Amino acid sequence: MPKHRPLSEDALQLVAQRFAVLAEPMRLRLIQALFAGEKNVTDLVGVTGGTQANVSRHLQTLTAAHILARRKEGLQVFYRIADPTIPKLCELVCGSLEKTLSRQVAQFETVG
Repeated sequence: MPKHRPLSEDALQLVAQRFAVLAEPMRLRLIQALFAGEKNVTDLVGVTGGTQANVSRHLQTLTAAHILARRKEGLQVFYRIADPTIPKLCELVCGSLEKTLSRQVAQFETVG
């Protein structure tokens, strides 16, 4: 496992803020929807099942955090993942959860 140097309080605050932005299920749904590429707000509303106001609010938060980028084309706004570490982070977390859940299921099956 790679060694990490301790972070300063300011750096820890920045890390905590980044995780706080990602700690919202709708924002994770939006990010997941953008793994396949750029989408406009209407597409994202359809994919996530959210309201336009709610989706737009979360897109604004993700864009302000530099996780997403936006571009305007006519009246439409398109979003894409701007931070290349986000898909890697999601893959890492999901892979870890999958292993943990698989172990728990195996333990349950052994006991049951």
